[in-house]
Amino acid sequence: MDKISQRQLFFFLACVAPVGKIVLLPAQLVYASGNDLLFPAVANFLLQAGAIALVMLVARAGKTLPELLCNTFGKIAGNAVMVLLSLFFFYAALFPIIEQKLFVQSVFYDTLPSLLVFAPYFVLSAYLCAKPASGMGRISDMLGPISVIAFAGILAMSVPSADFSALLPAGAAGAKGFFGGTVSAMSWFFDAAIVLSFVGKFEYRKGMVWKAPLCYLAGGAAVLLFLAVFYGIFSDIALRQTFAFAKIAKYFSALTVLGRIDYVFICLFALVMAFYTVLPLQAGTQALRTAFGNKGSPALYSVAVNAVFFALTVFLNDYFASVQDTITRTLFWIFPAFSCILPALALLLRRSPREKTA
Repeated sequence: MDKISQRQLFFFLACVAPVGKIVLLPAQLVYASGNDLLFPAVANFLLQAGAIALVMLVARAGKTLPELLCNTFGKIAGNAVMVLLSLFFFYAALFPIIEQKLFVQSVFYDTLPSLLVFAPYFVLSAYLCAKPASGMGRISDMLGPISVIAFAGILAMSVPSADFSALLPAGAAGAKGFFGGTVSAMSWFFDAAIVLSFVGKFEYRKGMVWKAPLCYLAGGAAVLLFLAVFYGIFSDIALRQTFAFAKIAKYFSALTVLGRIDYVFICLFALVMAFYTVLPLQAGTQALRTAFGNKGSPALYSVAVNAVFFALTVFLNDYFASVQDTITRTLFWIFPAFSCILPALALLLRRSPREKTA
């Protein structure tokens, strides 16, 4: 059965989705908003929470997104929209995968390793992309507690070193800093689109329209605390701390006696991050196969997609700065279009097929 439970969905929103926001996003927010980095983060979390509430309203119909599209536009046009959606998911997956690769290379290796070191990630990704949503649901059950432990461990070691007065005076970046930070951070916020791909694969229950956004905001609150601690520790040099999660605990006084025990939590985080980055790839692969009438083996689609992404990762290895600039500054509008506007438009889709006329 290609189904996920309510618990698994909530685990994803509260515990798994936040991990994608704490690698390169903190430095990006500092670059755009300075000590006001919390405000654009709050704006994006609220936008996504609202979009997730809209997705829950769509889910009340009990239909999958392809069914709703075909009911409204017909099979050909509905499949065309699914192809477009799959292209968005592939686009959304590119930056997190490169981000994950750079994180692994920077944190776990003393010297720059071969690109082949990251190749096993695509083996894992190919396996998961061939599996139905129920597989990722079970993984969320396992990753939820791991994510909480990793967050709690790192924050426990970091909070005593933070000077929260560095966040003052609030509003120093002005409107330009707020809107600039909000726009540049949108590339990390596409969780509502992921949840939209799950529509029809979980049973809507009373209260989910507010419970799901609340779970997402709970995870967002943990990220906001992390951002505050991050800036409280690094302040003026936070801009250069590109892999924030791996660095904020290094000033913990007990590390001189116990050694780098923070690496335990960093490894746990890297595990959760690896599975999180697969989600848009899986959603895109499933959407693409659905658009072609579910013809062909899921493994065939999965291997083909991951082979292309491995080639892209190798090709773009020396162009990360250009990729980041293009995605976060030039083509940022694609993310709110699919993760905020699309859920709103999905409310207009027909719940039942059009009646055929003679």
